[in-house]
Amino acid sequence: MMNTILKQAFELSGVGLHSGITTTVKVTPASLGKGRYFIRIDLPDKPKIPATVNAVSQTTLSTELAAGEAKVRTVEHLLAALSASGINDACIEIDGAEVPLLDGSAKVWVEAIKKAGMVVNEPQLSDLQLLSPIVIQEQDSFVAAIPAAETRFTYGIDFPYKAIANQWHSWHPTTEDFATEIAPARTFGFAEQIEQLKQAGLIKGGNLDNALVCSHEGWLNPPLRFTNEPARHKLLDLVGDLSLLGSFPQAHFIAYKASHKLHIELAKKLLMVNS
Repeated sequence: MMNTILKQAFELSGVGLHSGITTTVKVTPASLGKGRYFIRIDLPDKPKIPATVNAVSQTTLSTELAAGEAKVRTVEHLLAALSASGINDACIEIDGAEVPLLDGSAKVWVEAIKKAGMVVNEPQLSDLQLLSPIVIQEQDSFVAAIPAAETRFTYGIDFPYKAIANQWHSWHPTTEDFATEIAPARTFGFAEQIEQLKQAGLIKGGNLDNALVCSHEGWLNPPLRFTNEPARHKLLDLVGDLSLLGSFPQAHFIAYKASHKLHIELAKKLLMVNS
């Protein structure tokens, strides 16, 4: 993938999916080799939180990063947009503990990146190598990385809801545009689980404008942007989570009924075999 640098900063505000709190994010260009990292500008000393695998602190319904007591969660959509745009170095200033959900996808982030403009550098080659397959499995769920001629992401899901059922999507970064094929896919949830999640202190900021909601009768807020939008969104999450590696090793990444937890376990394993 290409290595690009932002021409100028951009800023977006919105409500966090789980916290329900409005935060503002300002993404600014960072020097080559600095990587992607967050700055909690609302905290004393403005702590830096690196967007790396080793900074992951928890993976319950989103990915959270931490450095000491400073945390930032639901980072996956923004990081997917940056990494898929080839932006490996970026300073992300945020005035709260959760990245805004916006419309539930990475579409608004990608549009903001394009509007800010990018300078293209040399193609980015990953420092990570994959010589043999890696599989992380939990019951019938799995995520795998398989050596391949080109990098590709494939995701399958299977839910007991007729509107979703079993669906798959595959994305080839070098021939298919992330902005049109993956970024617009929105997060989704289930009507029967909403109350339970809210009682657990989650999805306080979720609504029918920023998340697709499905019941056994069908979608509560159609139309979908793609017939397999849920599978595409899970693929988006996978891209965001694996972006914590810094760059993607050349591999075919395949996931089925996986989760942020399994995505991160695969990323950690990839780091381990390269250490």
